[in-house]
Amino acid sequence: MDSPVGKKLTGLVAATFTPLTPQGEINLPVIGLYIDYLLEHQGVRNVFVNGTTGEGMSLTVEERKKLAEEWCGKGKGRLEQVIIHVGCMSLKDSQDLARHAARAGADGIAVVSPSVFKPSDAGVLRQFLQEVAAAAPDLAFYYYHIPALTGVNLLARDVLEGIEKQIPSFRGLKFSGSDLMDFGQCVSYCPSDWSILYGMDEQLLAALVMGANGAVGSTYNYLGRKANSILSAFEKGDLTRARTLQFEVQDGISYAVKLGFDVAVNKSLMSEVSGLDLGPPRLPLRPCPQPRAVSIAQRLREGPATGPIPRQNTDG
Repeated sequence: MDSPVGKKLTGLVAATFTPLTPQGEINLPVIGLYIDYLLEHQGVRNVFVNGTTGEGMSLTVEERKKLAEEWCGKGKGRLEQVIIHVGCMSLKDSQDLARHAARAGADGIAVVSPSVFKPSDAGVLRQFLQEVAAAAPDLAFYYYHIPALTGVNLLARDVLEGIEKQIPSFRGLKFSGSDLMDFGQCVSYCPSDWSILYGMDEQLLAALVMGANGAVGSTYNYLGRKANSILSAFEKGDLTRARTLQFEVQDGISYAVKLGFDVAVNKSLMSEVSGLDLGPPRLPLRPCPQPRAVSIAQRLREGPATGPIPRQNTDG
């Protein structure tokens, strides 16, 4: 993973789960098998580590460093790009993680807005991002926009205003929001060498129509092949096929939401579908009742909408 800052990130990016032991400690040996699964069974070659899906804010700085090292080390020469999320409530911790990501061999870093002491306007958020990016100036830098979780309801387009002057390494954003007007204005603002990555898997096709270069999402861990088929159909101009596939994804996600779908359930679902033992979530997330994960996995495998997704045996 020796990509230059200018290498454009496109296609699918799996927002990875963090494997934990039954005792709640990070379980690094699973990551090699995890990479095998993404490459061989889902056709996904990019990852976004220590983000929301990875329970990054529930991990210590040292745990996040160990995970970054393992993903970068095991992914070297196999994965196309490893993006490490380094956002924290503390600017100093974010800078520490940014410097570490550079040493570990990451291809880029991403930062979410602080969410306890919230930035009052786009300018001060840009200043925060600038200070983190300056700690690893040779890495591609991405802003991670997820207002539903941070409670920071600034328009992403406002955050982008002039950001290239403050952050020379800026290369795009992960837009995890439903405001397609804001998203579209981000696309229209950004130069062609930036990556505009959409983060709501159930609306991928809409984002592609608006001009997304790719997508970062949790379901691409186990629905990567289907999502890649959406990308392929869209690129070929077969919107009927792309819509059909997107509706299938929506069916599965809608079914999961009705049963109760959060990061803990999603993590258990990934274990159920992939055969990887990702372990429990970390408090304050509640462990997923096993019947719920089994029911959702059954819907994905056998439901009339999504078609079969066979369980994979990745034990060794």
